[in-house]
Amino acid sequence: MSTLRTGSANPDGALRRSHRLNTGQPAMDAKVMSLQPTGLVYDRRMAEHRCLWDSTYPECPERLTRVLERCEELGLLKHCKEIPVREATETELLAKHTPEQIEILKATENVTEEDYLEKLSSKYDAIYIHPSTYRLSLLAAGSTIELVENICKGSVHNGMAIIRPPGHHAMKSEYCGYCFFNNVAVAANHALENLGLSRILIIDWDVHHGQATQQMFYDDPRVVYFSIHRYEHGTFWPNLRESDFDYVGKGKGAGFNFNVPLNATGMADADYLAIFQQVLLPMACEFQPELIIVSAGYDAAIGCPEGEMEVTPAFYAHLINSLSALSNGKLAVVLEGGYCLRSLAEGAALTLRALLGHPTPQLPPMDPPCDVIRNTILDVIYSHRSHWDCFKMQDTWSLAEQENKEPETSLQARHIPRAIFFGPNGPPPTSFETRNCYPVQSSVFLMSVASKLNSLISSTKLYQPPHKMCVVYDSRMLKHFNRNEESHPERPERVSSIQTMLEDYGLLQRSHILPPRVATEEELLMVHTQSHITAMQSLANESQEEMNKQQEKLHSVYLHNNSYESASVAAGCVLQVVDSVLTGESATGVAVVRPPGHHAESDKACGFCVFNNVSLAAKYAIEKHGLSRVLLVDWDVHHGNGTQHIFESDPRVLYISLHRYDNGNFFPGSLDAGHDRVGTGKGEGFNVNIPWNKKGMSDGDYVAAFHQIVLPIAYQFNPELVLVSAGFDAAVGDPLGGCKVSPECYGHLTHWLKALAGGRVVLCLEGGYNLNSISYAMTMCSKALLGDPLPMLEQGSVASVNGVQSIRTVVATQQKYWPCLKFQVALPLEDDILSSQESSEDLTRMLAKVQLTEREISMNHHKDHDASTTKTTTAANYTPMVAAPAPDHSKAGSSSDANSSAGTSAGGSGEGSSFGSARGGDGSRPTLVDFLSENMQMLAEERMFAVVPLSDCPHLPSVEPVPERGIDTNALCESCSSPQENWTCLVCYKVLCGRYVNEHMSGHGHEVGHPLTLSFSDLSVWCYECEAYIDNAILYAAKNAAHRSKFGEDLPWSYGDQ
Repeated sequence: MSTLRTGSANPDGALRRSHRLNTGQPAMDAKVMSLQPTGLVYDRRMAEHRCLWDSTYPECPERLTRVLERCEELGLLKHCKEIPVREATETELLAKHTPEQIEILKATENVTEEDYLEKLSSKYDAIYIHPSTYRLSLLAAGSTIELVENICKGSVHNGMAIIRPPGHHAMKSEYCGYCFFNNVAVAANHALENLGLSRILIIDWDVHHGQATQQMFYDDPRVVYFSIHRYEHGTFWPNLRESDFDYVGKGKGAGFNFNVPLNATGMADADYLAIFQQVLLPMACEFQPELIIVSAGYDAAIGCPEGEMEVTPAFYAHLINSLSALSNGKLAVVLEGGYCLRSLAEGAALTLRALLGHPTPQLPPMDPPCDVIRNTILDVIYSHRSHWDCFKMQDTWSLAEQENKEPETSLQARHIPRAIFFGPNGPPPTSFETRNCYPVQSSVFLMSVASKLNSLISSTKLYQPPHKMCVVYDSRMLKHFNRNEESHPERPERVSSIQTMLEDYGLLQRSHILPPRVATEEELLMVHTQSHITAMQSLANESQEEMNKQQEKLHSVYLHNNSYESASVAAGCVLQVVDSVLTGESATGVAVVRPPGHHAESDKACGFCVFNNVSLAAKYAIEKHGLSRVLLVDWDVHHGNGTQHIFESDPRVLYISLHRYDNGNFFPGSLDAGHDRVGTGKGEGFNVNIPWNKKGMSDGDYVAAFHQIVLPIAYQFNPELVLVSAGFDAAVGDPLGGCKVSPECYGHLTHWLKALAGGRVVLCLEGGYNLNSISYAMTMCSKALLGDPLPMLEQGSVASVNGVQSIRTVVATQQKYWPCLKFQVALPLEDDILSSQESSEDLTRMLAKVQLTEREISMNHHKDHDASTTKTTTAANYTPMVAAPAPDHSKAGSSSDANSSAGTSAGGSGEGSSFGSARGGDGSRPTLVDFLSENMQMLAEERMFAVVPLSDCPHLPSVEPVPERGIDTNALCESCSSPQENWTCLVCYKVLCGRYVNEHMSGHGHEVGHPLTLSFSDLSVWCYECEAYIDNAILYAAKNAAHRSKFGEDLPWSYGDQ
């Protein structure tokens, strides 16, 4: 058991799982949990705050006005409950700020002397002060408190604060990074001290680390602070060592601080999704916060000059959806940064739209998460695994034993966490730049961004169907029952009890009730043989004795004269729901039907099932509605053998089944239910079995399976429709399943699926034989589809040992088909490797594995050159770096640290540094050991080799002087206009793209005989004739010109005496 601490869970901080005396109580309590409106707080006066001496300053009034304009365009404001703004009181501010900080800003109110305000602003990093700043900062903080209070008191369900100035950089006694008072920290403190909360989750997805929020709660176990931010090993603002993954909190707060540092630019939807699925959601489900506050910066969105990331605006709605079922739906979103006005406005508006419960827009196809984010995620898991039980999915290996015996895990499946800091180590400056201290994008780049955003926005479907959910039911399905055994578990009361509870909870009254219909023989033939259909039709005229003889030939099936009628009605009702959802009449649907279907084979009935309702629905959606990708999730405790066999060679249907297997001994007792049955032919990889080999599987196992397998694969598949074989025989109390899944857990699983396919989710009843359990479970699923608040899951519930083993086995099987499953990498068994530094001998031993010649090394590195625009490092010329010291937790959350500049605790933010303009290092040249220590991971995996550029090349005389215009590293490829992986020819200085885009530079070099080319990514020089990297003083002028364009300063001379 890990040493997770939850503060008020008990005074000494140790978590004690609160076992519920009545496992159905949360679902019973949910009857009175009604959906309240979404709150919105804003004040247009906040647009008055602006920089008087620099009209192009990125933190500008339009950041507020453009967001509100877009929300109005989408018709969102009228659907929100407007919360009145107010100023924060001095008492509220003093909980997190010093009196001096308040008084200094207060003294500037209505001061119009521009020189004075600019001089005062220069004392702080990335700050400007306007005569209205004090009053508007009070309004921003007070409005955030009001939003949180309204959510916690239940007058609104959730809400958003569209405010400025932002707050997450504002420290206890220092303004910083456009921020004056820490809006989110002040509001969180108010909830803790005045509203009775004891567990708050703060999620900060602004691209800059919210170092001030971290400092304010670093030792507080009542608050989990979770930040995803650009870091690049400390070279990105605020350039702090404490922004790295190994700063996890101190004292009772140890384990409650999460930093996910992004060590490359260009991170996209898939990378952020992986962070949520692998780290944030597992932890949040274990922690079970009572309130979630999001520091919502949109500077990781496409086009932002400070973030340089590639997150699509629509993706923010998916982040909101993944969080909104937690904490009874109590979710407060507070605006922080975001400096590309178009993507900021779109991302913020779609965030509000998601809070309102509108369908989550379908995303464009995703690439798998990049290797950089994989390594970061593994670093975070390693640093927190001793604090949280959810982080047990990775195998372990021993550093101490690796040289003494052959490890069980292959070398390629290992990860070595490394905390590396490139950032500055000197004292912070005494004065900061106040003008021209931010990145500026070229007009060509801005046109490219505008074109990309226009395409994304125009292709994002924001349709809101008139009905949130449709329901279908027909009493004719009650005619099918077992005459020979009245107590048979598959009995008519299964559907009637569900229908009664849906009505009792008021859900039918809020749903679109569809008329039932019978599936035609032609429709049934889509998935069944004529002989099977004819056999079922003939039952109407057979005696019970004749039917009994047929039953004996089938596997666990009873027959009745009305079986065909009931089964064809069940199938037809499911098709009715599919039609309603796919025509846009209803957003989601529920089919309360029986007999169930997923065991029915194409040619015979099986396992209580006559016709395969969900398989028919999938085939119907493909054939009639023209869909090409249907996801079928089957969480019935029994494997859906019929569904698997019908689609096992069809790549249009992704079948994912979670079921008891017991090594082949659980019904239906076939090896086809094993993890290694992945589909055949074109359908190989589109069949995913998640087999449990023990009884007693519970919420933690199903939640973990969703985060580790179901959701990652589903997002990569990108379905157009989600069908759920919703059997509830894994529910607690079921007489056949032997598992312990709670009704509310099924609601949460449904909610997460609702993010897919533009929200088009259809639930079709399968098994489940405890009438109370199935009624509560389907009711919780229906509430999820309607957007109602869901009961919280049991705190501390995580996957069992057997569940973890099953998940690992499935991931190992499926990762060859789904590259999103790339996180099953072994971590060191030792918990303290970050506290010690490698010796030169350690690195020498690892380097001994490298057996390539200098020429082979250069050729190999060129083949593997990173295709992204991320800045990389070569051995010849790179930013000075040091292996980072272990965290000094006595500083990270101390008052002395909180009172310092952003860069003080681990190095200043550089001369006049502002967002995105940090400079690092003291100019000293590191040793080879220093350089290689950063890349310990890839050396360990034999995926990286030290690149030693040639010091001479016969083609150097061909290098021409740099043109007077200089070199623009933001220039697009002159042949295809690509902004990615561009190079400039050092003979004619044409700009063309590299081998991983359209290979225009390679073609140019060979066609016109210009051999030398300079990379805009890492400023390395490649010679096509020598097939090697080159570094020589002759190249300095060109490299320096590119360095000036890229970083705004000269490249240090590294070629000896000039």
